[in-house]
Amino acid sequence: MPDNRSAAAQQYRRWYWTARWRELRKAQLEREPWCHLCHAAGRHTHASIVDHRQPHRGNPDLFFDPSNLASLCPPHHDATKQRLEAGRRQVALGADGWPAAERGG
Repeated sequence: MPDNRSAAAQQYRRWYWTARWRELRKAQLEREPWCHLCHAAGRHTHASIVDHRQPHRGNPDLFFDPSNLASLCPPHHDATKQRLEAGRRQVALGADGWPAAERGG
């Protein structure tokens, strides 16, 4: 499958394969083993993804900054966080941390 990202994006995507990133990722998951969005909703879900709180957009200072990292579970990373970064409206979350069902008229 072809990579349709810009040349700049293709370049910084390589950072995810560096020893420096692997060490940061490991340290983050040891420091914060629970998904921080689930935890905020009162649940304990193991995190397996390290996300950037503030999108780095190719800025190495933000990419490799440990204070810019957050641990997330796959559903929160792949749906909730992506929706927020895309600028789509925030949906109300239920007590379980998942989007609450919208009520139609």
